[in-house]
Amino acid sequence: MSAYRFVGARRRLIETIRAQGIEDLEILRLFDDIPRHLFLPEGVWNRAYQDHPLPIGYGQTASQPSLQALFLQVLRPGPDDQVLEIGTGSGFYTALLAASAGRVYSVERIRELSIRARRALDDLEIRNVALLVGDGSIGWRKYAPFHVISVAAASPGVPSALVDQLAAGGRLLLPVGTLEEQELVLVTRNQTGEVREERALDRCTFVPLLGQYGWKEEPGEE
Repeated sequence: MSAYRFVGARRRLIETIRAQGIEDLEILRLFDDIPRHLFLPEGVWNRAYQDHPLPIGYGQTASQPSLQALFLQVLRPGPDDQVLEIGTGSGFYTALLAASAGRVYSVERIRELSIRARRALDDLEIRNVALLVGDGSIGWRKYAPFHVISVAAASPGVPSALVDQLAAGGRLLLPVGTLEEQELVLVTRNQTGEVREERALDRCTFVPLLGQYGWKEEPGEE
């Protein structure tokens, strides 16, 4: 029955997301259908339906819901699409993708978060998701190419390994910039294989993408 808690708070969150310019009713419906609190530590359940990032442990955060809605609006995953997600995190955005796409492959570098996300996905009987613990900056080449690649961690540049795994007609969205501030960059590959980059949103802040094609070490490490 906990999936049906916070119904009023969920509806208020949807109105907040709508006020941020997300008008797609299918996207808004996902935030009503999928209970965000079940993907979060119980200690922050009382804030689960506020439009804010929330701590999930291990120095990581669950992204702001309106920003996740923007990702969905820009990427437009469809029922026949194969999606690569970099940064499983809490698993909530993974669930949003799974409800929109045919198959989701999600990579998380912190094992404990991947295990927790799998438990939440299984509890909600979400079956079209495969999880991997590893370096998200190199993607998941075994299942490439992907129609959609969504990256929820900040990179100093667009990782070439991820671009290489983008299908013709595919879309890649990720935050690019410094450790302190980034902008969202949309990378597309047309049917002839030509790759194009364009700015999608200014001034966002994500945790760093650590790995071979991202940042090489945690902030503050020598």
